[in-house]
Amino acid sequence: MALIDENASLEEVQAVFKNDHFATDACGCRVVEAARGHAVTEFDITPGHRNEKGGVMGGAIFTVADLAFAVASNVGESVTVSVSSNIEFMSAAKGEKLIATADVDKNGRTLAFYTCYVTDELGTPVARATQTCMHLQKQAR
Repeated sequence: MALIDENASLEEVQAVFKNDHFATDACGCRVVEAARGHAVTEFDITPGHRNEKGGVMGGAIFTVADLAFAVASNVGESVTVSVSSNIEFMSAAKGEKLIATADVDKNGRTLAFYTCYVTDELGTPVARATQTCMHLQKQAR
């Protein structure tokens, strides 16, 4: 992954994360806000996102949260990778779109901690994810 400058435009960030093919191609996620320590991603719910009960599949909910976390933790940072993620499903989506908002809780030298809330466009709380990442050090050449 390329380093993403803190002053990168939204279009530049979208171009980088377009290469996250599962989130963007398979799930249909879009990056709608991107800044150091903050990101918003979303997708329109389709029949392909639904499980056998008619609700949105947990993996699709996790994917939109994970993409928001990836964007928030990589903009303006050295390359950052996930160390752990925990998700709690709160209620079924009532609307037609899922929106994930990730914000940094603490950004340390090596580790950073994030919380991501997933809602639908009606404001229904769908899930909360807590995520930890590690900033990789640049390797000497």
